[in-house]
Amino acid sequence: MYTAKINVTLKKSILDPQGKTTLGALHSLGFDQVKSLRVGKHFVLTLDAANSEQAKGMVDEICQKLLVNPVIEEYSVELKEAVKVSE
Repeated sequence: MYTAKINVTLKKSILDPQGKTTLGALHSLGFDQVKSLRVGKHFVLTLDAANSEQAKGMVDEICQKLLVNPVIEEYSVELKEAVKVSE
């Protein structure tokens, strides 16, 4: 079993109006130290795979087919072997 943490963000060349709005809200609350902010999505998957290579392949396929719009988004994956809990 593997756990994959997937972060999806807009490509740097794509404008992020939600990030800009959130940054403005932070500034209006007095957090002027924050200079930039981009909004994204975070997914956590638990996979049953024989090895890390198979798990990575499954995660990449899932991202490409459903979770990520490759035209405007990019993603990164953190893959770890899941800790087994004895019953």
